[in-house]
Amino acid sequence: MSDSYDANAVITPEGVDELPRTYRVISVDDHLCEPPDMFEGRLPAKFQDRAPRVVEQDNGDQVWTYENRVFPNIAVNAVVGLPKEKWGYEPVRFDKIRKGSWDIHARIADMDLAGIEASLCFPSQVAGFGGVTFADSEDKELGLAVTRAWNDWHAEVWAGSYPDRIIPLQLPWLPDPVVAAEEVRKNAARGFRAVTFPEYPTNVGYPSFHTNVWDPFFAACEETDTVVCIHTGSGRWAPLPPNSEGPRTIRVSLFPVNAMVCCADLLWSEIPVRFPNLKIALAEGGIGWVAMYLDRLEYMETRAGSFGNEWSSKEISPAEVVRRNFYFCSLDDPSTISTRDRIGLDHIMMEVDYPHADSTWPDTQKIVHGTLGGLPENEIEAITHGNAERLFRFPLAKK
Repeated sequence: MSDSYDANAVITPEGVDELPRTYRVISVDDHLCEPPDMFEGRLPAKFQDRAPRVVEQDNGDQVWTYENRVFPNIAVNAVVGLPKEKWGYEPVRFDKIRKGSWDIHARIADMDLAGIEASLCFPSQVAGFGGVTFADSEDKELGLAVTRAWNDWHAEVWAGSYPDRIIPLQLPWLPDPVVAAEEVRKNAARGFRAVTFPEYPTNVGYPSFHTNVWDPFFAACEETDTVVCIHTGSGRWAPLPPNSEGPRTIRVSLFPVNAMVCCADLLWSEIPVRFPNLKIALAEGGIGWVAMYLDRLEYMETRAGSFGNEWSSKEISPAEVVRRNFYFCSLDDPSTISTRDRIGLDHIMMEVDYPHADSTWPDTQKIVHGTLGGLPENEIEAITHGNAERLFRFPLAKK
């Protein structure tokens, strides 16, 4: 990335009044880049000098280091404000990416610019979308302390600075579901509404959904009304063709498949049957596959032997569980928004994906209008913000 290019100068908050803000938007999939000082003073004294930290390399790059591992700030993770030809995968300095990526006050200004009234922000590379990095710690006591420190910072700084604008999202503690459940309860008591979780636990070294191991964790989520938010890519797996030597764009183009596979895995684990009030939100998977999958599930019901003895519930069908327990996030689904009633209008929400390459920012209002503008007003309100308000128990300020 050119040293002379300033992502913060491309679009400035002074331009807010020049952009129409017609729709009230809650984005249920954005991201934060952890700032360099986030762990300072947040760990027990015996761990403080081993906390993740940002170091400057000889070539001037800034990278996170933790337990002898290096986690660069990859440019494409924070490209808002940059023209496409400047996107790349090289490490970048904090002062070369848009400040709203890592500074909460600048983030709120950028949200105002695009008419985004509230945001749920997943972690970035140093923590992993599903909290996997800290769970992988060689020293598990340190890993738990770092996880708690991340959650403390999120509660106090990222969400705490603007409690009416940021929906609090916590990292889970994956190595021990019982401890994870205790953390969910503690965090719910101080205002957290959601927890991120990896798509495929087995792919990151933990037990399958198809066991009872995770029941304490999901029981705590159900009990506290904590939404389980699962982001595409959090399970370190992608549905790539076998032995493919093709470009990484294959992986990106198949993001919706990730969401469908994760939904199927959780559905057939019957976790949402054992915990009927559990709420699961799938991020960055779109909605285009959902109606098709519901059709498939219902078709299977009419064919002898399709389910066999693999579905224990006699009270509710697999398709009904999908429509009851799962929530879906739309970035831009103009061709499939017509399936909204089949999916369940009250289970569709919007995402902006700031500051990633997929983000609709700063054109969110225009893109929302292109996808939803022809719908009845009550349906637009439900999808842009009403469903998220209800799911996350996060009412917007009255206007």
